[in-house]
Amino acid sequence: MTETSRSTHRAALLASAVAVLGLLTACGAGGDGTASGTRTPTGSATPVSGGRTAGSATGSATGSATGSATTAPDATATATAVTSGATASHATAASGGRCHTSELRATVGPNDPGAGQEHFPVVLTNTSSRTCTVRGYPGAAFVDASGHQLGPDPKRSPGTPTTVTLAPGGSAWAGLSFSNPDVSGADPATPASLLVTPPNELDPLTVTWTGGQVPVSGNSSTVYLTVLRPGSGL
Repeated sequence: MTETSRSTHRAALLASAVAVLGLLTACGAGGDGTASGTRTPTGSATPVSGGRTAGSATGSATGSATGSATTAPDATATATAVTSGATASHATAASGGRCHTSELRATVGPNDPGAGQEHFPVVLTNTSSRTCTVRGYPGAAFVDASGHQLGPDPKRSPGTPTTVTLAPGGSAWAGLSFSNPDVSGADPATPASLLVTPPNELDPLTVTWTGGQVPVSGNSSTVYLTVLRPGSGL
């Protein structure tokens, strides 16, 4: 009986030791970092092949597809708008707007005298390859061979300015008139050139003057200019 009790006691002690050992093993497995390496951290997607997450792959694919679908039309629209704007700007510059001095040639037509008055057409001709416009009065001044002005600036005859469209080679003219100095008794001078400035421009065109004497001071020495109108005045 005593031996049996001892055997039973040893068996119980052995079972307790095994249980304790098992408990210690289990505790060690939970704290060595292996378990955390196999767990999925909170907020992370399940790993997929290539080390990328399903969430990343989905987001990347969706973002790329959406971004491409959205960006391409915007880029195309922007490029089209820029191209259209540039084309419109070029078309405007090529086919309209004010004529500049560099695009014109000035000439003086033949005198058409009458009743002691001299009348000359001052002609502006479009020498450029584009259509442009002139409107209003040109500027004019008689100068000597040294470029010094003779007499005051011409006065503007009453008139209603209109826009004159000049195709390449087209012309507009303004009338230049004054009293003959031999008739009016004004102080005369013979200019070397007539400077003609297109409307709204600053640079003049130089025309050799062959019309004889002009009044520069004294009675009836005023020179007059009319508004520009289509044609050459002939």
